[in-house]
Amino acid sequence: MNVMTRRAALKLGLSSAAMLAVSPAFAQLQITVTGGNFTPMPIAVPNFASGDPSFGAEVAQVVRNNLTGSGLFRLIDPAGYPQQVGDPNQTPAFDAWRTTGADALVMGNVERAGQIQSSLRLWDTTAGAQVTGKSYGTDPNSWRRIAHMASDAIYTGLTGESGYFDSRVIFVAESGPKANRVKRLAIMDQDGANVQYLTDGSRPAITPRLSPNGQLCAYMVFDGPTSSGIFILNLGTGQTQALGRFGQMNFAPRFSPDGRRLAFSVTNGAATNIYAIDLAGGQPQQLTTGSAIDTGPSYSPDGSRIVFESDRGGRPQIYVMGAGGGSGDRISFGNGSYSTPVWSPKGDYIAFTRQSGGQFQIGIMAPDGSGERILASSYHAEGPTWAPNGRVLMYFRDPGGNDGPSLYAIDIWGRNERRVATQGYASDPAWGPLLS
Repeated sequence: MNVMTRRAALKLGLSSAAMLAVSPAFAQLQITVTGGNFTPMPIAVPNFASGDPSFGAEVAQVVRNNLTGSGLFRLIDPAGYPQQVGDPNQTPAFDAWRTTGADALVMGNVERAGQIQSSLRLWDTTAGAQVTGKSYGTDPNSWRRIAHMASDAIYTGLTGESGYFDSRVIFVAESGPKANRVKRLAIMDQDGANVQYLTDGSRPAITPRLSPNGQLCAYMVFDGPTSSGIFILNLGTGQTQALGRFGQMNFAPRFSPDGRRLAFSVTNGAATNIYAIDLAGGQPQQLTTGSAIDTGPSYSPDGSRIVFESDRGGRPQIYVMGAGGGSGDRISFGNGSYSTPVWSPKGDYIAFTRQSGGQFQIGIMAPDGSGERILASSYHAEGPTWAPNGRVLMYFRDPGGNDGPSLYAIDIWGRNERRVATQGYASDPAWGPLLS
C-alpha cells in the first residue's frame, strides 16, 4: 500500500507502474492506492461564464460528462456549489470550495464572437494554487470542441498524461433486420455526438481504420461472397479510391505510423498472407509466406515492427515480426484463440480479443507477451481500438439474438466499463488522433 497525493494517484491510475514517487510539494492531497484500486478525484465544474448563460451551461455540462466518463473524476453536485457560474479572471474563495469536498476546481468562460473563444483556470483547492490555465478557440460550427479541449487541458493538468476527448471515432453503423443488415461507415466525436455518415450502405463496409493524421480512412468492401476490396476515403473531400486487387480477398487494412504505407491481408486459395504497399504507388510487398492464415497487422508506434494474428500453430495466436516481414515470434500463450491485435500509441501494450471458455474477452499484454490482463468479458466482445493517449480502449459487444452490437469503452486497468451511446447498432470502432 502506498500513500500518495491525489494527483500522483491519478497518474498511477493511468500508469502501468505499481508505485510512483511522491513529491513533498504535493503533500496536501492524499489518497490511498493499492495496485489498480483507485478513488476518483472529487472535482467541481461550475457553469462557464458567458454572455449567453445557456451556452456556458452547455459547455460546462460536456466537460463534466467527459471528466466523469473517464472514471478518474467524481463530480461534486453543482447544487452545493458556493457559486453557480465560474469566472477564470477571479481567484476562487477556496475556503468555501473546500467545504464542498472538491479537491480540484474548474473556472471557465466561453463566448461566441465569430470564432468561439474560451479560457479556463484549473485550481487545486487544498493548496489554493493554480494548476493550469488555458485559452483556445474554434469555429462556430464546432462548439463541442471547446468543451473537449477544456476537458483535455484539465485531464493533462491533473494526470500529467495527454487527454483524449478532442478526438473522433470512425465505426460501422448497422441498421435493419439481422438477416439483411445495412452497414455504413460513420464518424462521431469520442463521446458519441455529431454523427456523420460516410457511405450509403449500398455495399457492406467494414473494418474502417483511420490514418495517423485522421484525414484518410481505409476500409473493406464485400463485392460478393468470395471477393472483397480495400478502399481509401478522404474525409476532407469525400473522394474514394480503390487500393487495387491483389488476390481473391483483400482485407484488414492498417496504416503505418507515418501514414505512407498500408499493411493488409491477401487471400489466395487456402492461404492468407500479409502485404504492405506504399500509398504513393508501386506494387505490394509480401511480408509473410506459407499456407496459414496471417491477418490483422498493426504497426508499432515507431514503425519498426508489426503485430499480427496467425493460425500457423493450429489456432489463432499473436505474433510479432519486423516491419519488413519474416516468420515472427509468437507472444500469446494463454488458453483459447487470440485475434485483432492492436499496438497502443505509447508502444507499451498490445490489445487483443481472446476467445476462451465460450466467452470473448478484451485484454492487453506487453509487446513481449508478458503481463497479460483481461479487461472485459462477455458473450461476444471484439475489436479493441486505442484512445490517442493509450490509456482507454473502445470495442464492440454483440449480445446475439435479434439485437445488434454496441460500442463500449474501458480503461487499461479494466475499470469504468461503459457503453458509448450511438444512434443505432455500432461495431468495428477505430479511434482517431487528437484534433488539437
